[in-house]
Amino acid sequence: MEIDPKTGLPLQAIEWENLTRSSQRISVTTDKKRYGKIVTLVSGFDKDVDIKKIAKALKNELACGGTFKNNVVELQGDHMKKIKPLLIKMGFENNSIED
Repeated sequence: MEIDPKTGLPLQAIEWENLTRSSQRISVTTDKKRYGKIVTLVSGFDKDVDIKKIAKALKNELACGGTFKNNVVELQGDHMKKIKPLLIKMGFENNSIED
């Protein structure tokens, strides 16, 4: 059994995670919160995916604050145009992401 040096997981487990990422329907929307603040919502993740890890990576790449609740990632600010390329880079398919 081969072990991935970066994650420490078996390579077969990483392949399954990529397979589940390709079969999801991700939805990216914006919402207006209190005091007129814009929030970008990313939803549609399966329960198999580590949403905390995805939220942290998106917040770091976009240099914004945010949180995750009920399988939805909330990012502060309007990031509609920037989210799709980042999700594709993380392993999600282009046609599975809806704007």
